[in-house]
Amino acid sequence: MNREQGKTKMNTHPNQRELDYIAACGDPLKLRTIAKHARKQGNTDVEKAASLRLYAVLPVEDPGTLEHDVWQSIHALEHSLSNERGKTVRLGRTRNSITKFGEQNTVAKLLLKPKASEGFAMLMERGMPERTFEAVALKHAVRFNEEELEAASTRLLAAGQLPKSFQ
Repeated sequence: MNREQGKTKMNTHPNQRELDYIAACGDPLKLRTIAKHARKQGNTDVEKAASLRLYAVLPVEDPGTLEHDVWQSIHALEHSLSNERGKTVRLGRTRNSITKFGEQNTVAKLLLKPKASEGFAMLMERGMPERTFEAVALKHAVRFNEEELEAASTRLLAAGQLPKSFQ
């Protein structure tokens, strides 16, 4: 075996070990800490990876369900706003609506409003179109009626997003 064959393949990303750890981590506290330290160090790749993983592990609902995806969206926006503002931010009206009407009815109600919600605009501005309730509705199309799905598609198209990419 020559010298080149004996070498192990090097990871191409300078933070690959951290990214691999993040991908396997299920502890919200550790993920928050990693994201916080990465933000302080200006390491946007690690911060983003830790934040996205955090949004995936925070919901207590079963992964793959509408309810889980709705809570991922809520946690993503709350976390982003909290980081930007330097204080805890909660989406009180959305949380209250879910308490009263449930996840599906809250999403449906927002979809049918003539104007996009603040949350939609804020998620789009932060590069998270897949976390909008419009995208969540399209992903769980069997749970919504045609009018609601059409409203979701129309709003995403108007924002420059292809609705099929969320189905």
